[in-house]
Amino acid sequence: MKHQEFANIAIELRDVMLSIGREFFGNEEDAKDVAQEGLLTLCKYMEQLDVDKNHRPLAIRVAKHCCIDMVRKRKKQIPMVRNYIGDYAPPNLRMGTSPQEELENKEWRLAMYEAVRHLNETERKVFEMRQLQGISLDEISSSVHIAKSSAKSMISAARKKIFEELKQKMKS
Repeated sequence: MKHQEFANIAIELRDVMLSIGREFFGNEEDAKDVAQEGLLTLCKYMEQLDVDKNHRPLAIRVAKHCCIDMVRKRKKQIPMVRNYIGDYAPPNLRMGTSPQEELENKEWRLAMYEAVRHLNETERKVFEMRQLQGISLDEISSSVHIAKSSAKSMISAARKKIFEELKQKMKS
């Protein structure tokens, strides 16, 4: 397949990959990243592609692999909870004056970080937007492309999961 022939089918393949990305991640930004990575991958092999073949199944497979690769990369990076966790620390842990208090503060922050990290990608994003960045529900729902009520439910569920995990950590 020549470059021009690939360019002609790339528009259709991009739409397929965007759809897979939206379905997998639930937001437009990640879907665009999936489509871009997928098309770059296909572009590397365009000379080996047959012009007369249906490339839709291949595009779907490549997009799914891109989604999985993106999740794996994110897990390796483990994004920090942007130093906002300290704002949610109990008052007795904010200003650690003794070594014991500072150790407790560090343990609390680590437990909070781990609890947030265990949320799924969308829950974490919505939780951070609301709790840590103070973004309104209207802005969150338009940014993540979900209903306001869904955003509110996700935030509530995320809080509950974090609370339960922290409760379990405190017991042990």
